[in-house]
Amino acid sequence: MKKRKTSFSTTEPRGANSPTAAVVTVSDSCVRGEREDLSGPAVVRLLRKLHFQVVIQETVPDELTQIQNLLIRLAREVQFIVTTGGTGIAPRDVTPEATAAVCDRLVDGIVERMRSEGAKKTPFAALSRGVCGVRGKALILNLPGSPAGAVESLKAVAGLIPHALDLLSGKTEHK
Repeated sequence: MKKRKTSFSTTEPRGANSPTAAVVTVSDSCVRGEREDLSGPAVVRLLRKLHFQVVIQETVPDELTQIQNLLIRLAREVQFIVTTGGTGIAPRDVTPEATAAVCDRLVDGIVERMRSEGAKKTPFAALSRGVCGVRGKALILNLPGSPAGAVESLKAVAGLIPHALDLLSGKTEHK
């Protein structure tokens, strides 16, 4: 398995309270070097604009066990894990199954909103099988593999993520 792990640093000011994130690209062709990963970097850029500290970016093949093992490890290291790719209906698209298998609970409303907003731009949004779930205190979100689909899907739910992370960290008071 060829993995790429990159620690990012930035000159942008980051507060101590900025949530940490990891971006995982699930793609056989990217792992083999046959295709450049455009979705992962696009998601990283958006997360940084949303004031996340993106501390890990990795690429893995469309292999159920490898995806599961990576998600389990990352859930101990960051608050928010975003995957891109492997959410369609092709035989090798197993990201949703891998994610659901490692999650304690699923958060269906987040992906419902992504698909609903995506349907306004393309009927193919209905073919996305991405899931969102919680493992421990980490939130895991599956995005489509296309750069535009990944960014648009994340934008559709970006306003929900900070509150979800607050709840997972124990900040449950109502305002």
